[in-house]
Amino acid sequence: MTVPEFRPSHVVPPDGMATWAAPDAARPLVPLDPLLPVEVVERRGDWALARCSNGWSAWVDGRLLLSVPQGPPAAGQPAARTADPRPLLAAAEGALGRYRQWVEELLAGQLDRETFAERARGTRIGAVVDGDAVWLYDARHERWCFCDGASLVTFAVSEGPTTDGDTTDAAGVERAAGAERREDAGKRDRPTAERFPPPVDRPGDRP
Repeated sequence: MTVPEFRPSHVVPPDGMATWAAPDAARPLVPLDPLLPVEVVERRGDWALARCSNGWSAWVDGRLLLSVPQGPPAAGQPAARTADPRPLLAAAEGALGRYRQWVEELLAGQLDRETFAERARGTRIGAVVDGDAVWLYDARHERWCFCDGASLVTFAVSEGPTTDGDTTDAAGVERAAGAERREDAGKRDRPTAERFPPPVDRPGDRP
């Protein structure tokens, strides 16, 4: 049996990474070592099938993997596309502007507390700016993204992976500009950059 050539595309986060036998959190496996090179061979929503250099593979939360920089494309090949930070910046700016308008109307007596709470329900905004480094919250995909001015990368996630949604960061970030609210306002952020709890097994997630 011929072993496929191993071409690492990502690296495990510095704190290691939990693994599962299938993209449903039902059968946990041994965790991956910190900074271990892996190759993503398949994606299902937030899940990624990571293959190690010895051929062993397991499903992981693909949002937490660190991309390995690739060399320049060969002649005639299209350049790799990185996530454009502008749509997410615009989404955060728009959400903050709407929230400020509601506050202005509340303080001016144009809104009562109940109406203010109803309008603001589900709104989640997060932005930290430190010089040329920016951390933005992507409410649609429940994750924090780091921006260096030119591109976005996932920094931490607040919920477990699902099999819904897109498999590319760029496409997901572009759609985030149109996401104004989340339906469930009762959830709280639970960053998992340092701990990796099993993802929630939701009905319909299993392939």
